Amino acid sequence: MTEQSFSAELWQALVVFVSAIFTQNILLSYFLGLCSFVAVSKQLKTAMGLGAAVIFVMTCTCAINWAVYYWILVPFNLEFLRFIIFIIVIAAFVQFIEMVIDRYSPVLYQNLGIFLPLITVNCAILGAVLFMVIREYTFIVSVTFGLGSGIGWFLAIMAMSGIRERLAVERIPRGLRGPGITLFIAGLMALAFIGFTGVLQGR
Repeated sequence: MTEQSFSAELWQALVVFVSAIFTQNILLSYFLGLCSFVAVSKQLKTAMGLGAAVIFVMTCTCAINWAVYYWILVPFNLEFLRFIIFIIVIAAFVQFIEMVIDRYSPVLYQNLGIFLPLITVNCAILGAVLFMVIREYTFIVSVTFGLGSGIGWFLAIMAMSGIRERLAVERIPRGLRGPGITLFIAGLMALAFIGFTGVLQGR
């Protein structure tokens, strides 16, 4: 790889990273990972813990799944197994995160409850890995895309948890309480992030 091509790849990685956070936020632009987003965004501390776990899992699984896909599946013409392999890698990392949180933060582990192992089937993480393959990103770009997507999901759930904590002491119409007002706010947040469209487009 020449110095010029390496610089171009770094620039692409930067563009993809920023766009994954804002203009192509995996939650607010593609609405992936809404189930855990709605369920765990009631408290700021819990949302922060789950968001940090999503960043770690998404970044690591994008890196490992890229290597597995291009170094094992493609050379042996086993691309049809990618869904199964991707989910296995994601599940392994989620299990690792679950053991670490259970060991060092039992309170957070109890607060996250069933939603921590459900990261395994979080469509946002699997979606990021599939986007990485479909868009034919290089390894460096794939890692930055995974990191940016994780940070974007983290910022979205943190913003939502802050708003929901504030709304807990407000008078909300009965028909909008619970998931109703949450999805309404998520729609407004999505519109706000769409306002960044055109500034940076990572492809």
